[in-house]
Amino acid sequence: MGASGGLGLEMIESLFEGGYKLALHYNSSYEGLEKKLAKMSSSFCKLYQADITKETDIQALIKDVHNDFGRIDVLVNAAGITASGMSWKMDASDWDKTMAVNLTGPFLTIKHSLPYMREAGFGRIINISSIVAQTGVIGTSAYAASKAGLIGLVKTISKETANKNITINNVALGYFGAGMIHEVPEAIQEEIKEQIPKKAFGNPEELANCILYLCGDKASYITGQTINLNGGLYA
Repeated sequence: MGASGGLGLEMIESLFEGGYKLALHYNSSYEGLEKKLAKMSSSFCKLYQADITKETDIQALIKDVHNDFGRIDVLVNAAGITASGMSWKMDASDWDKTMAVNLTGPFLTIKHSLPYMREAGFGRIINISSIVAQTGVIGTSAYAASKAGLIGLVKTISKETANKNITINNVALGYFGAGMIHEVPEAIQEEIKEQIPKKAFGNPEELANCILYLCGDKASYITGQTINLNGGLYA
């Protein structure tokens, strides 16, 4: 979910090259996806539109994906938005929208994917969380809370699904050179880099490699975890 975002776009080619058939979700914009899909076989990739905050949309999307591909082995929840502002100034509608996309949306995709995974006796679910949920950043109360919610979500669902060979994990990202970081002024980006022990933003390819590992059989004993990719910024 969320294939049209900055990091989502970066992961597509790696997953395709890893041998996966891709059901790519977008909400309102798919301009970037068209360029990626031009390089790939149409029989292995297909686009699906849905509002991740609406259960009827998600239920229909997951059903369509299963009908088209015959199974759902892996679910990657990469959709995300942020609403910046001091907590005492934040509009409740911004809070609600952030929670709907970043936390309720992943829950709904998981809820409707699990019956197919349980029936098949196999599944890999990966949510993209954030270092902000672990450290806190001024002005990000809604975003931090929504991403922290994913940590509790996987702990519970991992216990509910482990007996069906289904794993669920988060990848908590530090600052990467794609996606929302481009909304940050360059001067502040440089300040952030100075705080990172690696002195650089993460490469999206490293995220793709982590996801490919979690999808594979060698990671079958890893579930309910939050894997940190942050260059040493939070340990």
